[in-house]
Amino acid sequence: MKTIVAGREPVTATEFVELALGIDLELFTGSPTESAMDRVARLDVAREVLADLRESDPETAAYAESLMRALPLKQPRLNGRHTRRVRRPLHDRVSGAAVAA
Repeated sequence: MKTIVAGREPVTATEFVELALGIDLELFTGSPTESAMDRVARLDVAREVLADLRESDPETAAYAESLMRALPLKQPRLNGRHTRRVRRPLHDRVSGAAVAA
């Protein structure tokens, strides 16, 4: 038996929740790649949607509010670049003891 919500067949559990509740989960959870400015804008919109949900569907609003408290799996780096470890040349790492032949 297939699970169909609103005439559509969800492929993942996330799609099922989005179709069943009628909300975009990423609006409340965020994205690991969003910038600080994007996060502020997303949270502003999420708070407005949450205020409307509290009036029309308190259960969904409670679920959405719990999603806002959850953190994305991976926090973005401040400058978006990976830090690289710099290796010193081998002669700098050796402890100065030379072997005589």
